[in-house]
Amino acid sequence: MFQYRQVLVRLRAGDTAREIARSGLLGRDKLTELARLAQAQGWLDAEHELPDDAAIAAALAPRKRAASTLSSVEPLREVVQRWFDAGVQGSAICAALKREHGFTGSYSAVRRMLQGMRASLPPEVTVRLSFAPAEAAQVDFGAGPKLTHPDGTERRTWAFVMTLCHSRHQYVEFVWDQTVATWLGCHRRAFEWFDAVPERLIIDNAKCAIIKACRHDPLVQRAYAECAEGYSFKIDACPPHDPQKKGIVEAGVKYVKGNFLPTRTFRDLADLNAQVQQWVMQEAGRRVHGTTLEQPLVLFALEKPLMRRLPSVAPDLGAWHRVTLHRDCHVQFDRSYYSAPYVLASKALWLRATDTVVALYEDYRHVCTHLRARRPGQRMTQRDHLPPQAQDFFARDKHWCLTRAADVGPHCTELIARLLGDRISERLRAAQGVLGLASRYGTPRLETACERALCHDSPHLRTVKTILSTGADLQAITTPDTPAAYANARFTRSAADLFDADGTLH
Repeated sequence: MFQYRQVLVRLRAGDTAREIARSGLLGRDKLTELARLAQAQGWLDAEHELPDDAAIAAALAPRKRAASTLSSVEPLREVVQRWFDAGVQGSAICAALKREHGFTGSYSAVRRMLQGMRASLPPEVTVRLSFAPAEAAQVDFGAGPKLTHPDGTERRTWAFVMTLCHSRHQYVEFVWDQTVATWLGCHRRAFEWFDAVPERLIIDNAKCAIIKACRHDPLVQRAYAECAEGYSFKIDACPPHDPQKKGIVEAGVKYVKGNFLPTRTFRDLADLNAQVQQWVMQEAGRRVHGTTLEQPLVLFALEKPLMRRLPSVAPDLGAWHRVTLHRDCHVQFDRSYYSAPYVLASKALWLRATDTVVALYEDYRHVCTHLRARRPGQRMTQRDHLPPQAQDFFARDKHWCLTRAADVGPHCTELIARLLGDRISERLRAAQGVLGLASRYGTPRLETACERALCHDSPHLRTVKTILSTGADLQAITTPDTPAAYANARFTRSAADLFDADGTLH
Protein backbone atom coordinates (compact mmCIF):
# COMPACT_ATOMS: atom_id res chain seq x y z
CA MET A 1 0.00 0.00 0.00
CA PHE A 2 3.04 2.27 0.20
CA GLN A 3 2.89 3.36 -3.44
CA TYR A 4 -0.84 4.14 -3.17
CA ARG A 5 -0.23 6.44 -0.20
CA GLN A 6 2.58 8.20 -2.13
CA VAL A 7 0.24 8.73 -5.09
CA LEU A 8 -2.45 10.21 -2.77
CA VAL A 9 0.14 12.58 -1.25
CA ARG A 10 1.23 13.81 -4.68
CA LEU A 11 -2.37 14.16 -5.86
CA ARG A 12 -3.04 16.33 -2.82
CA ALA A 13 0.02 18.38 -3.72
CA GLY A 14 -1.44 19.07 -7.15
CA ASP A 15 0.81 16.83 -9.31
CA THR A 16 -0.78 15.68 -12.53
CA ALA A 17 -1.33 12.06 -13.45
CA ARG A 18 1.30 12.36 -16.21
CA GLU A 19 3.96 13.52 -13.73
CA ILE A 20 3.12 10.78 -11.25
CA ALA A 21 3.18 8.12 -14.00
CA ARG A 22 6.68 9.25 -15.01
CA SER A 23 7.93 8.51 -11.51
CA GLY A 24 6.95 4.86 -11.95
CA LEU A 25 4.67 4.56 -8.95
CA LEU A 26 1.59 3.55 -10.96
CA GLY A 27 0.49 3.36 -14.56
CA ARG A 28 -1.86 5.90 -16.20
CA ASP A 29 -4.92 3.61 -16.03
CA LYS A 30 -4.47 2.74 -12.35
CA LEU A 31 -3.73 6.39 -11.58
CA THR A 32 -6.98 7.46 -13.20
CA GLU A 33 -8.94 4.82 -11.32
CA LEU A 34 -7.26 5.73 -8.00
CA ALA A 35 -7.87 9.45 -8.54
CA ARG A 36 -11.55 8.76 -9.21
CA LEU A 37 -11.81 6.62 -6.06
CA ALA A 38 -9.95 9.19 -3.94
CA GLN A 39 -12.24 11.95 -5.15
CA ALA A 40 -15.31 9.91 -4.25
CA GLN A 41 -13.92 8.99 -0.81
CA GLY A 42 -12.81 12.56 -0.02
CA TRP A 43 -9.17 11.54 0.35
CA LEU A 44 -7.95 14.53 -1.69
CA ASP A 45 -9.40 17.01 0.79
CA ALA A 46 -6.44 18.51 2.64
CA GLU A 47 -8.57 19.03 5.73
CA HIS A 48 -8.83 15.29 6.30
CA GLU A 49 -6.05 12.90 7.21
CA LEU A 50 -4.92 10.30 4.75
CA PRO A 51 -6.63 6.93 5.27
CA ASP A 52 -4.62 4.05 6.73
CA ASP A 53 -3.45 1.08 4.69
CA ALA A 54 -6.40 -1.09 5.75
CA ALA A 55 -8.94 1.47 4.51
CA ILE A 56 -7.12 1.87 1.18
CA ALA A 57 -6.93 -1.93 0.72
CA ALA A 58 -10.62 -2.34 1.53
CA ALA A 59 -11.59 0.36 -0.96
CA LEU A 60 -9.36 -1.08 -3.70
CA ALA A 61 -10.51 -4.69 -3.20
CA PRO A 62 -12.59 -5.87 -6.17
CA ARG A 63 -16.21 -6.40 -5.44
CA LYS A 64 -17.36 -9.98 -5.62
CA ARG A 65 -19.86 -10.55 -8.30
CA ALA A 66 -22.75 -12.81 -7.59
CA ALA A 67 -22.53 -16.06 -9.51
CA SER A 68 -24.86 -15.94 -12.41
CA THR A 69 -25.44 -19.71 -12.29
CA LEU A 70 -24.94 -22.45 -9.73
CA SER A 71 -22.04 -24.82 -10.40
CA SER A 72 -23.16 -28.12 -11.91
CA VAL A 73 -21.09 -30.05 -9.37
CA GLU A 74 -22.34 -28.12 -6.32
CA PRO A 75 -25.01 -30.74 -5.37
CA LEU A 76 -22.23 -33.31 -5.11
CA ARG A 77 -19.87 -31.19 -3.01
CA GLU A 78 -19.84 -33.60 -0.06
CA VAL A 79 -18.90 -36.52 -2.31
CA VAL A 80 -16.14 -34.50 -3.98
CA GLN A 81 -14.88 -33.31 -0.58
CA ARG A 82 -14.62 -36.88 0.69
CA TRP A 83 -12.63 -38.00 -2.33
CA PHE A 84 -10.48 -34.87 -2.19
CA ASP A 85 -9.58 -35.60 1.43
CA ALA A 86 -8.64 -39.15 0.40
CA GLY A 87 -6.18 -37.81 -2.20
CA VAL A 88 -8.09 -38.91 -5.32
CA GLN A 89 -7.07 -37.08 -8.52
CA GLY A 90 -9.47 -34.70 -10.24
CA SER A 91 -9.83 -36.74 -13.42
CA ALA A 92 -10.69 -39.84 -11.38
CA ILE A 93 -13.24 -37.86 -9.35
CA CYS A 94 -14.90 -36.57 -12.53
CA ALA A 95 -15.09 -40.07 -14.02
CA ALA A 96 -16.53 -41.50 -10.78
CA LEU A 97 -19.16 -38.75 -10.60
CA LYS A 98 -20.31 -39.54 -14.13
CA ARG A 99 -20.28 -43.30 -13.51
CA GLU A 100 -21.87 -43.46 -10.07
CA HIS A 101 -23.88 -40.23 -9.68
CA GLY A 102 -25.00 -39.40 -13.21
CA PHE A 103 -22.96 -36.19 -13.37
CA THR A 104 -23.33 -34.51 -16.77
CA GLY A 105 -21.09 -31.48 -16.24
CA SER A 106 -17.56 -30.85 -17.48
CA TYR A 107 -14.20 -31.60 -15.91
CA SER A 108 -13.58 -27.83 -15.65
CA ALA A 109 -16.40 -27.53 -13.11
CA VAL A 110 -14.80 -30.28 -10.98
CA ARG A 111 -11.38 -28.67 -11.33
CA ARG A 112 -12.67 -25.26 -10.16
CA MET A 113 -14.26 -26.83 -7.09
CA LEU A 114 -11.03 -28.67 -6.26
CA GLN A 115 -9.06 -25.43 -6.62
CA GLY A 116 -11.36 -23.81 -4.08
CA MET A 117 -10.89 -26.70 -1.70
CA ARG A 118 -7.10 -26.49 -2.00
CA ALA A 119 -7.19 -22.74 -1.37
CA SER A 120 -9.05 -23.31 1.90
CA LEU A 121 -6.36 -25.65 3.25
CA PRO A 122 -3.71 -24.26 5.61
CA PRO A 123 -0.31 -23.80 3.95
CA GLU A 124 2.21 -26.61 4.32
CA VAL A 125 5.16 -25.63 6.48
CA THR A 126 8.37 -27.43 7.32
CA VAL A 127 11.27 -27.14 9.74
CA ARG A 128 14.89 -27.60 8.70
CA LEU A 129 16.77 -30.06 10.91
CA SER A 130 20.22 -29.09 12.12
CA PHE A 131 22.91 -31.45 13.38
CA ALA A 132 25.92 -30.96 15.59
CA PRO A 133 29.35 -32.16 14.39
CA ALA A 134 29.69 -35.99 14.53
CA GLU A 135 26.08 -36.34 15.62
CA ALA A 136 24.62 -38.21 12.65
CA ALA A 137 24.97 -39.44 9.09
CA GLN A 138 22.21 -40.35 6.63
CA VAL A 139 22.25 -43.40 4.35
CA ASP A 140 20.29 -44.22 1.21
CA PHE A 141 20.36 -46.14 -2.07
CA GLY A 142 19.81 -44.54 -5.48
CA ALA A 143 19.55 -45.97 -8.99
CA GLY A 144 22.80 -45.95 -10.95
CA PRO A 145 23.71 -46.58 -14.60
CA LYS A 146 23.32 -49.91 -16.37
CA LEU A 147 26.57 -51.82 -16.90
CA THR A 148 27.62 -55.23 -18.16
CA HIS A 149 27.61 -57.73 -15.30
CA PRO A 150 30.42 -60.32 -15.05
CA ASP A 151 27.86 -62.94 -16.17
CA GLY A 152 27.53 -61.07 -19.49
CA THR A 153 24.09 -59.53 -18.94
CA GLU A 154 23.30 -55.83 -18.69
CA ARG A 155 22.16 -54.97 -15.17
CA ARG A 156 21.21 -51.92 -13.13
CA THR A 157 23.69 -50.66 -10.55
CA TRP A 158 22.77 -48.97 -7.27
CA ALA A 159 24.53 -46.06 -5.59
CA PHE A 160 25.11 -46.44 -1.85
CA VAL A 161 25.45 -42.94 -0.37
CA MET A 162 26.37 -42.06 3.23
CA THR A 163 26.38 -38.31 3.95
CA LEU A 164 27.58 -36.72 7.20
CA CYS A 165 24.79 -34.39 8.32
CA HIS A 166 27.04 -31.59 9.59
CA SER A 167 29.84 -31.32 7.05
CA ARG A 168 27.95 -32.85 4.05
CA HIS A 169 31.06 -34.92 3.22
CA GLN A 170 29.92 -38.20 1.67
CA TYR A 171 30.90 -41.71 0.70
CA VAL A 172 29.56 -43.09 -2.59
CA GLU A 173 29.86 -46.66 -3.86
CA PHE A 174 28.04 -48.37 -6.75
CA VAL A 175 26.98 -52.00 -6.23
CA TRP A 176 25.00 -54.65 -8.09
CA ASP A 177 22.33 -55.36 -5.46
CA GLN A 178 20.84 -54.30 -2.13
CA THR A 179 21.30 -57.53 -0.18
CA VAL A 180 22.19 -57.66 3.50
CA ALA A 181 25.79 -58.67 2.74
CA THR A 182 26.19 -55.73 0.33
CA TRP A 183 24.59 -53.33 2.83
CA LEU A 184 26.98 -54.38 5.61
CA GLY A 185 30.01 -54.31 3.35
CA CYS A 186 29.20 -50.78 2.19
CA HIS A 187 28.96 -49.65 5.82
CA ARG A 188 32.37 -51.13 6.60
CA ARG A 189 33.99 -49.41 3.62
CA ALA A 190 32.23 -46.12 4.39
CA PHE A 191 33.56 -46.04 7.95
CA GLU A 192 37.03 -46.86 6.66
CA TRP A 193 36.65 -44.04 4.10
CA PHE A 194 35.85 -41.53 6.86
CA ASP A 195 38.28 -43.28 9.27
CA ALA A 196 35.64 -42.60 11.92
CA VAL A 197 32.07 -43.48 12.92
CA PRO A 198 29.17 -41.04 13.61
CA GLU A 199 27.01 -41.42 16.70
CA ARG A 200 23.90 -42.53 14.78
CA LEU A 201 22.82 -43.42 11.27
CA ILE A 202 19.50 -42.19 9.87
CA ILE A 203 18.13 -44.71 7.38
CA ASP A 204 14.90 -45.60 5.62
CA ASN A 205 13.08 -48.91 6.04
CA ALA A 206 14.95 -51.03 3.49
CA LYS A 207 14.56 -54.79 4.04
CA CYS A 208 18.32 -55.19 4.32
CA ALA A 209 18.21 -53.08 7.51
CA ILE A 210 14.67 -53.12 8.97
CA ILE A 211 12.56 -56.28 9.15
CA LYS A 212 9.34 -54.57 10.24
CA ALA A 213 8.83 -50.85 9.74
CA CYS A 214 7.08 -48.98 12.55
CA ARG A 215 6.85 -45.33 13.52
CA HIS A 216 7.68 -45.92 17.18
CA ASP A 217 9.52 -49.26 17.49
CA PRO A 218 10.91 -50.71 14.21
CA LEU A 219 12.36 -54.23 14.20
CA VAL A 220 16.03 -54.10 13.17
CA GLN A 221 17.58 -56.82 11.02
CA ARG A 222 19.72 -59.12 13.17
CA ALA A 223 22.91 -58.72 11.13
CA TYR A 224 22.57 -54.92 11.06
CA ALA A 225 22.11 -54.87 14.83
CA GLU A 226 25.42 -56.75 15.17
CA CYS A 227 27.06 -54.20 12.86
CA ALA A 228 25.76 -51.31 15.01
CA GLU A 229 27.04 -53.01 18.15
CA GLY A 230 30.44 -53.71 16.61
CA TYR A 231 30.98 -50.14 15.38
CA SER A 232 29.17 -48.45 18.34
CA PHE A 233 26.59 -46.44 16.43
CA LYS A 234 22.81 -46.16 16.88
CA ILE A 235 20.27 -47.01 14.19
CA ASP A 236 17.65 -44.29 13.63
CA ALA A 237 15.03 -45.54 11.16
CA CYS A 238 12.71 -42.93 9.63
CA PRO A 239 8.96 -43.36 10.12
CA PRO A 240 7.26 -45.14 7.22
CA HIS A 241 6.44 -42.92 4.22
CA ASP A 242 8.40 -39.97 5.65
CA PRO A 243 11.59 -39.58 3.58
CA GLN A 244 11.86 -35.89 4.53
CA LYS A 245 13.51 -37.03 7.77
CA LYS A 246 16.62 -37.89 5.72
CA GLY A 247 16.47 -35.07 3.22
CA ILE A 248 20.24 -34.45 3.38
CA VAL A 249 21.15 -37.77 1.81
CA GLU A 250 18.16 -37.55 -0.56
CA ALA A 251 19.67 -34.33 -1.88
CA GLY A 252 23.08 -36.03 -1.96
CA VAL A 253 21.74 -38.84 -4.16
CA LYS A 254 20.18 -36.29 -6.53
CA TYR A 255 23.50 -34.43 -6.64
CA VAL A 256 25.33 -37.61 -7.65
CA LYS A 257 22.75 -38.33 -10.36
CA GLY A 258 22.70 -34.79 -11.69
CA ASN A 259 26.34 -33.77 -11.41
CA PHE A 260 28.46 -36.92 -11.65
CA LEU A 261 26.68 -39.45 -13.87
CA PRO A 262 25.48 -37.47 -16.94
CA THR A 263 28.86 -36.34 -18.28
CA ARG A 264 30.92 -39.52 -17.81
CA THR A 265 31.25 -42.97 -19.36
CA PHE A 266 32.35 -46.12 -17.53
CA ARG A 267 34.00 -49.35 -18.67
CA ASP A 268 32.86 -51.48 -15.73
CA LEU A 269 31.90 -51.30 -12.06
CA ALA A 270 35.50 -50.92 -10.87
CA ASP A 271 36.03 -47.95 -13.21
CA LEU A 272 32.73 -46.40 -12.06
CA ASN A 273 33.72 -46.58 -8.38
CA ALA A 274 37.23 -45.27 -9.07
CA GLN A 275 35.81 -42.24 -10.87
CA VAL A 276 33.17 -41.48 -8.24
CA GLN A 277 35.72 -41.57 -5.40
CA GLN A 278 37.94 -39.16 -7.31
CA TRP A 279 34.92 -36.93 -7.98
CA VAL A 280 33.97 -36.86 -4.28
CA MET A 281 37.43 -35.74 -3.20
CA GLN A 282 38.23 -33.30 -6.01
CA GLU A 283 34.85 -31.78 -6.92
CA ALA A 284 32.00 -32.60 -4.54
CA GLY A 285 34.11 -32.22 -1.42
CA ARG A 286 35.62 -28.88 -2.55
CA ARG A 287 32.47 -27.13 -3.74
CA VAL A 288 30.79 -24.49 -1.59
CA HIS A 289 27.68 -26.22 -0.31
CA GLY A 290 24.45 -24.32 -0.89
CA THR A 291 23.19 -24.80 2.68
CA THR A 292 26.32 -24.64 4.84
CA LEU A 293 28.10 -22.14 2.54
CA GLU A 294 31.30 -24.05 3.35
CA GLN A 295 33.34 -26.71 1.59
CA PRO A 296 32.43 -30.20 2.90
CA LEU A 297 36.07 -31.24 3.27
CA VAL A 298 36.84 -28.12 5.32
CA LEU A 299 33.97 -28.84 7.74
CA PHE A 300 34.89 -32.53 7.80
CA ALA A 301 38.39 -31.68 9.03
CA LEU A 302 36.74 -30.06 12.06
CA GLU A 303 34.13 -32.81 12.48
CA LYS A 304 36.35 -35.88 12.25
CA PRO A 305 38.16 -35.45 15.62
CA LEU A 306 34.74 -35.46 17.34
CA MET A 307 33.58 -38.72 15.73
CA ARG A 308 34.03 -42.18 17.23
CA ARG A 309 37.23 -44.00 16.35
CA LEU A 310 37.19 -47.22 14.38
CA PRO A 311 37.49 -50.34 16.56
CA SER A 312 41.01 -51.77 16.76
CA VAL A 313 39.69 -55.06 15.37
CA ALA A 314 37.07 -54.80 12.64
CA PRO A 315 33.82 -56.57 13.60
CA ASP A 316 33.08 -59.86 11.90
CA LEU A 317 30.01 -58.85 9.93
CA GLY A 318 27.72 -61.71 8.98
CA ALA A 319 24.32 -61.91 7.32
CA TRP A 320 21.66 -64.00 9.09
CA HIS A 321 19.24 -66.17 7.12
CA ARG A 322 16.43 -68.52 8.12
CA VAL A 323 16.98 -71.93 6.47
CA THR A 324 15.53 -75.43 6.70
CA LEU A 325 17.60 -78.62 6.97
CA HIS A 326 16.55 -80.88 4.09
CA ARG A 327 16.22 -84.66 4.22
CA ASP A 328 19.70 -85.03 2.74
CA CYS A 329 21.11 -83.35 5.90
CA HIS A 330 22.09 -80.16 4.02
CA VAL A 331 20.81 -76.59 3.92
CA GLN A 332 20.96 -74.47 0.80
CA PHE A 333 22.49 -71.00 0.81
CA ASP A 334 23.77 -68.92 -2.08
CA ARG A 335 23.44 -71.89 -4.46
CA SER A 336 25.72 -74.06 -2.31
CA TYR A 337 25.00 -76.73 0.32
CA TYR A 338 26.14 -77.12 3.95
CA SER A 339 25.59 -80.13 6.20
CA ALA A 340 24.09 -80.26 9.70
CA PRO A 341 23.36 -83.20 12.06
CA TYR A 342 20.70 -85.55 10.71
CA VAL A 343 18.69 -85.35 13.95
CA LEU A 344 17.75 -81.76 12.96
CA ALA A 345 16.25 -82.76 9.59
CA SER A 346 13.17 -80.71 8.57
CA LYS A 347 13.85 -78.17 11.33
CA ALA A 348 14.33 -74.42 10.82
CA LEU A 349 17.85 -73.19 11.59
CA TRP A 350 19.65 -69.86 11.60
CA LEU A 351 22.52 -69.49 9.13
CA ARG A 352 25.16 -66.80 9.61
CA ALA A 353 27.33 -66.19 6.56
CA THR A 354 30.53 -64.15 6.43
CA ASP A 355 33.07 -63.81 3.63
CA THR A 356 34.98 -66.88 4.83
CA VAL A 357 32.70 -69.15 6.90
CA VAL A 358 29.08 -70.27 7.26
CA ALA A 359 27.80 -71.11 10.75
CA LEU A 360 24.52 -72.85 11.62
CA TYR A 361 22.55 -72.30 14.84
CA GLU A 362 19.51 -73.90 16.41
CA ASP A 363 17.99 -70.81 18.01
CA TYR A 364 20.95 -69.59 20.12
CA ARG A 365 22.89 -72.92 20.20
CA HIS A 366 25.81 -73.21 17.80
CA VAL A 367 25.53 -76.37 15.69
CA CYS A 368 28.47 -76.34 13.27
CA THR A 369 30.72 -74.15 11.11
CA HIS A 370 31.81 -74.68 7.50
CA LEU A 371 34.25 -72.92 5.23
CA ARG A 372 32.40 -70.79 2.67
CA ALA A 373 31.87 -72.63 -0.62
CA ARG A 374 33.86 -71.15 -3.50
CA ARG A 375 31.70 -72.25 -6.41
CA PRO A 376 27.95 -72.75 -6.99
CA GLY A 377 26.70 -76.27 -6.33
CA GLN A 378 29.57 -77.19 -4.01
CA ARG A 379 28.58 -79.43 -1.07
CA MET A 380 30.35 -78.81 2.24
CA THR A 381 29.76 -82.01 4.21
CA GLN A 382 30.97 -83.22 7.60
CA ARG A 383 30.67 -87.02 7.67
CA ASP A 384 29.58 -87.16 11.31
CA HIS A 385 26.45 -85.17 10.36
CA LEU A 386 25.13 -88.10 8.32
CA PRO A 387 23.01 -91.00 9.70
CA PRO A 388 25.05 -93.97 11.05
CA GLN A 389 24.19 -96.19 8.09
CA ALA A 390 25.27 -93.47 5.68
CA GLN A 391 28.52 -92.97 7.60
CA ASP A 392 29.25 -96.69 7.34
CA PHE A 393 28.43 -96.69 3.64
CA PHE A 394 30.79 -93.82 2.83
CA ALA A 395 33.49 -95.06 5.22
CA ARG A 396 33.80 -98.52 3.61
CA ASP A 397 35.41 -97.38 0.38
CA LYS A 398 38.14 -99.11 -1.64
CA HIS A 399 40.91 -97.86 0.59
CA TRP A 400 39.11 -99.18 3.67
CA CYS A 401 38.68 -102.58 1.99
CA LEU A 402 42.38 -102.87 1.15
CA THR A 403 43.38 -101.76 4.63
CA ARG A 404 41.12 -104.31 6.30
CA ALA A 405 42.26 -107.02 3.89
CA ALA A 406 45.88 -106.33 4.84
CA ASP A 407 44.93 -106.97 8.46
CA VAL A 408 43.49 -110.39 7.49
CA GLY A 409 46.41 -111.63 5.43
CA PRO A 410 48.17 -111.60 2.07
CA HIS A 411 45.76 -114.00 0.34
CA CYS A 412 42.78 -111.93 1.42
CA THR A 413 44.59 -108.81 0.19
CA GLU A 414 45.18 -110.41 -3.21
CA LEU A 415 41.54 -111.53 -3.53
CA ILE A 416 40.19 -108.11 -2.55
CA ALA A 417 42.59 -106.44 -4.99
CA ARG A 418 41.36 -108.64 -7.82
CA LEU A 419 37.72 -107.81 -6.95
CA LEU A 420 38.40 -104.09 -6.88
CA GLY A 421 40.58 -104.26 -9.99
CA ASP A 422 37.87 -105.71 -12.21
CA ARG A 423 37.80 -103.63 -15.38
CA ILE A 424 34.22 -104.52 -16.30
CA SER A 425 32.09 -104.49 -13.13
CA GLU A 426 32.13 -102.50 -9.91
CA ARG A 427 32.88 -105.12 -7.22
CA LEU A 428 33.04 -102.89 -4.12
CA ARG A 429 30.03 -104.45 -2.43
CA ALA A 430 31.43 -107.93 -3.09
CA ALA A 431 34.70 -106.91 -1.44
CA GLN A 432 32.77 -105.54 1.53
CA GLY A 433 30.87 -108.85 1.73
CA VAL A 434 34.08 -110.88 1.80
CA LEU A 435 35.51 -108.81 4.63
CA GLY A 436 32.22 -109.05 6.49
CA LEU A 437 32.63 -112.83 6.73
CA ALA A 438 35.45 -112.29 9.24
CA SER A 439 32.97 -111.31 11.93
CA ARG A 440 31.21 -114.72 11.57
CA TYR A 441 34.02 -117.16 10.82
CA GLY A 442 37.07 -115.35 12.17
CA THR A 443 40.14 -113.88 10.50
CA PRO A 444 42.24 -117.10 10.20
CA ARG A 445 39.47 -119.07 8.45
CA LEU A 446 38.76 -116.14 6.10
CA GLU A 447 42.45 -115.99 5.13
CA THR A 448 42.46 -119.76 4.44
CA ALA A 449 39.23 -119.54 2.43
CA CYS A 450 40.70 -116.72 0.30
CA GLU A 451 43.83 -118.82 -0.29
CA ARG A 452 41.70 -121.81 -1.44
CA ALA A 453 39.58 -119.55 -3.73
CA LEU A 454 42.70 -118.10 -5.35
CA CYS A 455 44.17 -121.58 -5.73
CA HIS A 456 41.14 -122.62 -7.76
CA ASP A 457 41.13 -119.26 -9.65
CA SER A 458 37.68 -118.26 -8.33
CA PRO A 459 38.07 -114.90 -6.54
CA HIS A 460 34.37 -114.38 -5.90
CA LEU A 461 32.28 -113.69 -2.81
CA ARG A 462 30.11 -116.73 -3.60
CA THR A 463 33.15 -119.04 -3.66
CA VAL A 464 34.58 -117.75 -0.37
CA LYS A 465 31.18 -117.98 1.34
CA THR A 466 30.69 -121.59 0.09
CA ILE A 467 34.13 -122.63 1.29
CA LEU A 468 33.45 -121.26 4.76
CA SER A 469 29.89 -122.62 5.05
CA THR A 470 30.92 -126.14 4.00
CA GLY A 471 34.08 -126.15 6.12
CA ALA A 472 36.27 -126.77 3.08
CA ASP A 473 38.83 -124.34 4.48
CA LEU A 474 39.49 -126.81 7.28
CA GLN A 475 40.67 -129.48 4.83
CA ALA A 476 44.04 -129.73 3.19
CA ILE A 477 44.46 -127.75 0.00
CA THR A 478 44.97 -129.91 -3.12
CA THR A 479 46.59 -128.28 -6.12
CA PRO A 480 44.46 -128.61 -9.29
CA ASP A 481 45.86 -130.64 -12.20
CA THR A 482 45.81 -127.66 -14.51
CA PRO A 483 48.10 -124.74 -13.91
CA ALA A 484 46.53 -121.72 -12.26
CA ALA A 485 45.87 -119.80 -15.44
CA TYR A 486 43.54 -116.92 -14.80
CA ALA A 487 40.80 -116.96 -17.37
CA ASN A 488 39.93 -113.33 -16.78
CA ALA A 489 43.46 -111.97 -16.73
CA ARG A 490 42.56 -109.43 -19.37
CA PHE A 491 39.95 -107.83 -17.12
CA THR A 492 41.61 -107.86 -13.68
CA ARG A 493 44.41 -106.00 -12.01
CA SER A 494 46.67 -107.06 -9.19
CA ALA A 495 46.87 -105.27 -5.84
CA ALA A 496 50.02 -103.44 -6.95
CA ASP A 497 48.19 -102.06 -10.00
CA LEU A 498 45.66 -100.32 -7.75
CA PHE A 499 48.28 -97.98 -6.28
CA ASP A 500 50.47 -95.25 -7.75
CA ALA A 501 54.20 -95.07 -7.22
CA ASP A 502 53.68 -92.85 -4.17
CA GLY A 503 51.28 -95.34 -2.59
CA THR A 504 47.98 -93.53 -3.25
CA LEU A 505 44.89 -95.44 -4.40
CA HIS A 506 43.78 -94.96 -8.03
